[in-house]
Amino acid sequence: MSRALARHPVPPFLKLRSTVCDDGYWMGRLDHKDWLAPNEVLKVFVNIRDTSLINSVFKKACSRRDYKPSEALYSLMIDRLACARRFSDVEELLSKARTEKLRFSDEFFYRLIKMYGNVAEHPQKAMDTLFAMPGYNCWPSTKTFNYVLHMLVCKRQYEVVHEVYSSAPRLGVTLDTCSFNILVKGLCQYGKFDEAISLLHEMPKQGCQPNATTYSTFMHFLCQRSQVDKAFELFERMRKQDIAADTVVYNILISGLCRDERVTEAFDLFKSMTSEGCCPNSGTYQTLD
Repeated sequence: MSRALARHPVPPFLKLRSTVCDDGYWMGRLDHKDWLAPNEVLKVFVNIRDTSLINSVFKKACSRRDYKPSEALYSLMIDRLACARRFSDVEELLSKARTEKLRFSDEFFYRLIKMYGNVAEHPQKAMDTLFAMPGYNCWPSTKTFNYVLHMLVCKRQYEVVHEVYSSAPRLGVTLDTCSFNILVKGLCQYGKFDEAISLLHEMPKQGCQPNATTYSTFMHFLCQRSQVDKAFELFERMRKQDIAADTVVYNILISGLCRDERVTEAFDLFKSMTSEGCCPNSGTYQTLD
């Protein structure tokens, strides 16, 4: 912006008039009798500044005989409405989509669920959307399913985590190691350590194997409660299963030993860590400092 423009800002009423003219122009594009390509329609919605007009502009676009709404348009509209926190308008769009029996991809619902979880701060709606996906002829991927699990654990909605977990067969979701790691974290945070440990036996039944992240979650829980020896029992169990310990695992155990004032053992573990080819990081040295 030039200095002259900075000294003479545009009056508010002119800004409003300009916006109205711009929106009127782009809405008018939908009145053209010429055939409109899908990209042209998307361009209209990109340029509509007043988000309160989006639903009415959408109805106008749908009234054209040469246009059927696409997933790309729905995604664009929902992103814009979510940024403006117009969640009731989002619901109206989704209701129309269900009525029209439109099919959306898993990626569409993944973005929608993230919108409910992160922008709207409405985890229940995110969960309801996951359950509603089959009604739109779309089955959730493990990635989308895990996102809902992770969101609920992060928001400490422990009471409903099991409801989502138990819905996996109904939703056609194949659980993976990441799914169980999220559940282990949630159960440990909720103080249900025995239930979390039972998942170590459940994982192989579901075709999954625990990894270093699975065990580090247990060890962190135990070390936080000064049960370092139990954490080392799991450490030995992990090694017997040929699961290589990573830096996170060593840092948790070294921190637990230092917290219990078992500094000599902490340094011995540090030496064995480096000898086994696991590289310490800044967190390791801060713990030993």
